[in-house]
Amino acid sequence: MTRRKLREQIFKLLFRIEFNDADEMDEQIRLFFNDVDETYDAEDTEYIQGKYDAILKLLPDIDKAINERTKGWTTERMSKVDLTIIRLGVYEILYDENVPDSVAVNEAVELAKKFGQDESYSFVNGVLGNFVDKNG
Repeated sequence: MTRRKLREQIFKLLFRIEFNDADEMDEQIRLFFNDVDETYDAEDTEYIQGKYDAILKLLPDIDKAINERTKGWTTERMSKVDLTIIRLGVYEILYDENVPDSVAVNEAVELAKKFGQDESYSFVNGVLGNFVDKNG
């Protein structure tokens, strides 16, 4: 599976936390990996699960950083799709040394174009731009 496709799958799995309690997520993860529309080899499964686990562990810090660097917006006001994409992008910018900042932003914008509303890509780009400018 390509990195872009893997990132899309991480987004889809991460999106589920917006609609399920923490104690339901083990079942949601099982359902995700047993989806008949997708097949995951062991390497893909390990990559998706590993990145999901890392993001989930850092989620309070990621959300705090988002709230500190956005003016007029909080994580509570953002659409669930945009928030999930931004969380993934922030994780890649701040914590994943294997992903260049420009790639993290570009891939997040592409996810927003595919899954978000008409102006989501612009919003996501603007929010993540705050992290790139202050991180690099």
